[in-house]
Amino acid sequence: MIEDKNPQRTPLEQLGEFGLIDHLTKNFKIKKSSSIKGIGDDAAVLDFKDKQVVVTTDLLVENVHFDLSYMPLKHLGYKAVVVNLSDVYAMNATATQITVSIAVSNRFPLEALEALYAGIETAASIYDIDVVGGDTTSSTTGLLISVTAIGEVDKDDVVYRNGAKPNDLVVLTGDIGAAYMGLQVLEREKEVFKVNPENQPDLDAYTYIIERQLKPEARKDIVELLKDLEVKPTAMMDVSDGLSSEIIHICKQSKVGVELYESKIPLDPEVISVCEEFKIDSTTIALNGGEDYELLMTIAQEDFEKIKGNPNLTVIGFITEEARGMNLITRGEQVIPIIAKGWNALGDH
Repeated sequence: MIEDKNPQRTPLEQLGEFGLIDHLTKNFKIKKSSSIKGIGDDAAVLDFKDKQVVVTTDLLVENVHFDLSYMPLKHLGYKAVVVNLSDVYAMNATATQITVSIAVSNRFPLEALEALYAGIETAASIYDIDVVGGDTTSSTTGLLISVTAIGEVDKDDVVYRNGAKPNDLVVLTGDIGAAYMGLQVLEREKEVFKVNPENQPDLDAYTYIIERQLKPEARKDIVELLKDLEVKPTAMMDVSDGLSSEIIHICKQSKVGVELYESKIPLDPEVISVCEEFKIDSTTIALNGGEDYELLMTIAQEDFEKIKGNPNLTVIGFITEEARGMNLITRGEQVIPIIAKGWNALGDH
């Protein structure tokens, strides 16, 4: 919403495809011992020896997954990496490499892509991963970013979605709902800006929720914490599409039911106040918001003593027999079936 009126604009055709790749990737250094060969050959070469390898891919499309009127390109590069790493951590694995591919229209100058790649570089540095390849091509529909993340995990440590058992505890990291409410604030300010471009938004009251939307973090720390606590979850996944949708995935794949407690769902005070401002029910947002990139896991009851009191982890319910269904216990002790109303990438936007 605040833009430099005279930015430098270098047309991409000045560099050509290979020149562009060389230019954008010149700062990526190889650090991981498993990265034998990175960018610069026909394919990357990775060697994980006795580890299992996990691979995940995400595609982000302009005006479907992000809006450049309020998403700075550097933040977008950072977020594109983080959302993929989150899926690696959800397998209880360590992320080690990524590849990044972009399709870009000619309305983007070189300087815009430099900002995008600066965000990718920042994420790679913070999360200690190597960028080992990718592709660039032209697009007629704006910007597309595809990131593939690769990680390693000992065979005995990998956690799937299908291992939850009756009486397991349901545990959530951090707090949820903030990213969705951050998006609501940004969308509202965009509409105000369209009507009055002189009106610069005052977003000081929304710092946390906007950061959760524009610059989310993946929970690498939780994988390390669980190792330190000697807790191996029975099932785990990341909360990218909303809590209700994710717990349903775990229950269906594990063939179990669940009881979640509304009163236990962790919400930041800023989320609660902004939900009141927008006249939206905060529990609905927590269940259906998405893009929080927290980890949702189930753990055996005997591991409760190990996680009890840890500020990163909240017990929000427990797993039941499949026949009991998937239910939310409200603050008023009503039992409500959980249904997935989370974000659907193939729905209308």
